[in-house]
Amino acid sequence: MTVSNDYSRTKLACYLGFVTQAIVANFPPLLFLVFHREYEIPIARLALIPAVFYIVQLVTDLLCAKFRNINYRRSIIISEITSALGLAGLAFLPQHFPDPMMGILVCVCVYAVGSGLIEVLCSPIIEACPFPNKEGMMSLLHSFYCWGAVGVILGSTLFFAIFGTGNWRVLAFLWTLIPLYNILNFATCPIDPIVQDAESMSMGQLLRNKSFWVFLLLMVAAGASESTMAQWTSAFAEASLGVDKAVGDLAGPCGFAFCMGLGRLWYGRKGQSLDLVSYMTGAGILCFAAYLTVSLSPVPLVSLAGCMISGLAVGIMWPGSISITSARIPQGGTALFALLALAGDAGGTFGPSLVGLCVGSGDSDIQGGILAATVFPVLLVLCLLVIRGKRK
Repeated sequence: MTVSNDYSRTKLACYLGFVTQAIVANFPPLLFLVFHREYEIPIARLALIPAVFYIVQLVTDLLCAKFRNINYRRSIIISEITSALGLAGLAFLPQHFPDPMMGILVCVCVYAVGSGLIEVLCSPIIEACPFPNKEGMMSLLHSFYCWGAVGVILGSTLFFAIFGTGNWRVLAFLWTLIPLYNILNFATCPIDPIVQDAESMSMGQLLRNKSFWVFLLLMVAAGASESTMAQWTSAFAEASLGVDKAVGDLAGPCGFAFCMGLGRLWYGRKGQSLDLVSYMTGAGILCFAAYLTVSLSPVPLVSLAGCMISGLAVGIMWPGSISITSARIPQGGTALFALLALAGDAGGTFGPSLVGLCVGSGDSDIQGGILAATVFPVLLVLCLLVIRGKRK
């Protein structure tokens, strides 16, 4: 198959890579009640699906950091294949297991590998392309996860409204068309290594760099600030507004993802004249204020507005943390991007878990849990102040 010299193909492939990641992360949770009714799986057991997904993704991130000589083209094509196989497997594999839950988890493990590879590889692939305004391009790239999440939630909700949830297997196969098409894109687009293997830093070299730990902490704070609100807005909307789950999903995570995408799109288009560290510091302060609004406002609609504002604020945090780190450690190579993805995913686990711990303790409601999570945007701002001091 002939490889072209058109880097716009590379850009399209990476955009659709993040859309694929959004599909595998957001579509299966929409099927929880379907799995509960069809396979008689208790709701509590279904909580294993996101837990296993993030654990496998973390392990994939770690393995990518361990191995320096990764073939980018081969690995990113594998990511699309495993994403498609995992999604398609959900439609037919569970009923062939004595315990359908085990079949579902096998599929989760397969598409989680694909999601982890996409997260590690798409950012350095774009970073290595000869595009101007690398920081804006990185923000624009990550906005496609948001548009993918919005598209999956809206598209699936519309499909179920028209054809019914009984046809969910058809929808699962339809969503696989995007990663299957993207295999062709990644097979034919130009892909350059961000750093030659002989010149890139190993995981051990990075971890021995004391400054790198500040960037890892920054990434943990970014992942936690984003995922906390993303994962709790649906429950918050249902509880505070008294709406059903479908409306809660549209008002909560869908609205949050839309606002986060807007924030990333704006910076990608207009942010090239701004200092990224200063911009992210302002975003961290705005996120802190939004979290306070959500957790302390007695008016539910004002709190929901705080959720949307936090989406605008956190949009720059993940891609901005990657851009700041790669600019200051240009020889980091694949290990750097893999460790950053690992730190972001760890933050994405810590943040929502902290809220769940507060809610589950019985001492507080969801708003109280979100109040506890204000520690993450504060941590992000502190890391940025340290980075600014080192730069000066």
